[in-house]
Amino acid sequence: MALGGRGVPVAPPAHDFPYLRAYSESLRQQVAALMAQEDGLAALLRRKYPHAHTVRTDKALYHYTSALKSRHLRNADAVNKVVFDSKIHVVRHALGLHTAVSRVQGGRLAAKHEIRIAAMFKQVPEEFLRMIVVHELAHLREREHNKAFYQLCEHMEPAYHQYELDVRLYLTHLEHTGPRLWQADLAVAE
Repeated sequence: MALGGRGVPVAPPAHDFPYLRAYSESLRQQVAALMAQEDGLAALLRRKYPHAHTVRTDKALYHYTSALKSRHLRNADAVNKVVFDSKIHVVRHALGLHTAVSRVQGGRLAAKHEIRIAAMFKQVPEEFLRMIVVHELAHLREREHNKAFYQLCEHMEPAYHQYELDVRLYLTHLEHTGPRLWQADLAVAE
């Protein structure tokens, strides 16, 4: 909490949610109102997405990603590795990473594509996992977050923008009020 002019603590603005800064003030006010209610934002998310997915291992994530890629990006470069990474969110302030490592093979360069997904996505609804995987797959074709990138995301997942907003709402919930909403599903799925 910041200190005001006389050393008095000043609360951050009611609608200063880092994950929602790109959204309208009206939406941030709605989120603030939900968060003011006991279990408001959490209840909304649980109602929309009652269950977590069952993709728990790196191998299962690789197969999940490969299926999406073969359905939507058949001609894109191959993805050599897909893993859940427990360090991403903390170290890079990201939820997923797409990297291309160039190696010399004979007389030519070969790129190996890797996708790393934040480990928090092990315990979320399938729609959230699909959104982040679609996002990282789109980087196989479009490096920058531009209009073509988001059109590709929408081509692969028509509800991409809604899922992205809901992921941001979930991150806001985690940051401000705490517990993971789908953690109990982890014990059931294993």
